Amino acid sequence: MQLINKRKTTAALLISPLLLLLSCGQRQSVLNNNENIKEMDTVRNVKTVPEWTKNASIYEVNIRQFTEQGTFKAFEKHLPRIKELGADIIWFMPIQPLGIKNHKGSIGSHYAIRDYTAINPDYGAMDEFKKLVKKIHKSGMYVIIDWVANHSAWDNIWTIGHPEFFNKDSEGNFIPPVPDWTDVIDFNYENKALWDTMINAMKFWIKETDIDGFRCDVAEMVTTEFWNKARCELDKVKPVLMLAEAEKGEFHQKAFDITYSWKLMHTLNDIAKGKKPVSTINSVLEWEKNEFLADAYRMRFTSNHDENSWNGTEFERYGKGVKTFAVLTFTLPGIPLIYNGQESAMNKSLSFFDKDSVVWDNYQYSEFYKTLFSLKKENKALWNGEYGGTMLKINACDTMVYAFMRKKENNEILILLNLSASSAIAEIRDKKLAGNYKEIFSKKQEIFTGIINIPLKAWEYRVYIKQ
Repeated sequence: MQLINKRKTTAALLISPLLLLLSCGQRQSVLNNNENIKEMDTVRNVKTVPEWTKNASIYEVNIRQFTEQGTFKAFEKHLPRIKELGADIIWFMPIQPLGIKNHKGSIGSHYAIRDYTAINPDYGAMDEFKKLVKKIHKSGMYVIIDWVANHSAWDNIWTIGHPEFFNKDSEGNFIPPVPDWTDVIDFNYENKALWDTMINAMKFWIKETDIDGFRCDVAEMVTTEFWNKARCELDKVKPVLMLAEAEKGEFHQKAFDITYSWKLMHTLNDIAKGKKPVSTINSVLEWEKNEFLADAYRMRFTSNHDENSWNGTEFERYGKGVKTFAVLTFTLPGIPLIYNGQESAMNKSLSFFDKDSVVWDNYQYSEFYKTLFSLKKENKALWNGEYGGTMLKINACDTMVYAFMRKKENNEILILLNLSASSAIAEIRDKKLAGNYKEIFSKKQEIFTGIINIPLKAWEYRVYIKQ
């Protein structure tokens, strides 16, 4: 589920670096705010981002729709392919039994949970999921599962055993958290007993199945204090990775490692449709530096289950620029995500409440995403959070060209993107960019001097690694 809330800026806590407006063809500095994290450490209980996430990327799995069978066993056959693609973290959408009462569609929402510590029998048995997790770990990947802490199904088992866990109207009836969400009912987080019960349910999955963390649905609708406590308690069992469906800076102080970058995604949607200038990207990145800590992983994506089902496929939103915007999400500071089906260029919105399988076709984008996953993993400049390098914005003269460099120690990556349906020229004058480069998609070697003039076709992208 997706919720867009008002966001509180934490500018008082962080010092915002300014984008330096320089003359045509010169670099503009977009600095990391690494020094500010030290100041924040004095006012927060520092949570540790798992070290194994430093160069990781995420692959989202919708078990119901992934295969015709919609089971763990059927999905398991795809593990070698996903591993070869280069994904590191597999995020499973909710795997618990779904509610029957007041459900929508023929099956219901993935996010209407009936029992938090049971497995959805349509997907398989608990032992099958445990074996799947072991197999994923054995292949060198990690597992996070979706967690719906804000609301549950109308027939959730706690409505009988703990009706006090839920908000009610003046007549004592359960109520949905949002009027349109008629298939779920709202939890009452003023009841601290709910906190302990919910956290214990989360611990169950770590202890019983050895998962590595959680993606937390509509996290901003649940009090931050709950998430802070949950992270502290979960880390006592096993150091976990926590992803919030939220765009809130304070979530990173104690509870979460990753948050959604909706603001950027919506900006990219508008740029693709010609509604906003390319330069708006810089404004969004500047806002992020005011809002988020240096060790905050910002999740970059062109699609996910919500966007695909409710707002259209990436092809409907980005047109012929799909690959160009994907390259951007893998090379900007942040942790990239792809949704099942994107590697097959799936141009289909999957039903949210019914069985509607992914169209796999011939995996025609597989090599493209494999190249991006490998680029991310093998280049320190592109690693996540403080593990990664600085971003240096480059003025390429043409307003439709977005150019920048990522740099960490001796690792330098130059990215040139034509974010328009017209041809453009990347014209750069900067002696510091001189050197030998290899373009990762064409494999061509290039020697750049202090003057670079590169014609770019509509939506063309170039990614160069300095040799």
